[in-house]
Amino acid sequence: MAAPAIKARIPAQAKKGEVIEIKAQITHDMESGQRKHPDGTPIPRRIINKFVCTWNKDVVVSSDWHTAMSANPFVTIYALATESGKITLTYHDDNGEKYEHSADIVVS
Repeated sequence: MAAPAIKARIPAQAKKGEVIEIKAQITHDMESGQRKHPDGTPIPRRIINKFVCTWNKDVVVSSDWHTAMSANPFVTIYALATESGKITLTYHDDNGEKYEHSADIVVS
């Protein structure tokens, strides 16, 4: 599997009190561990098992994912704009790898 890539749409600016939409997708095989190679050996499980979105290190959403998630999972999050800062999307997988994407937002 190639290194996962994160595509995200995070607004660069918002008005205080506005509800913003954050969209993100990570390229990941999300292998469930239930399939086998042609020679009969099992393909090891490797999924994104946790997703966290933070705004200035405050958790906006945190979710645990399981084998029913599709490959290349896509999320949409709605958040209330209260202060300028950094929005960070973090994905954790079964191998202990962590993938992050961050963007700054200005709230006026």
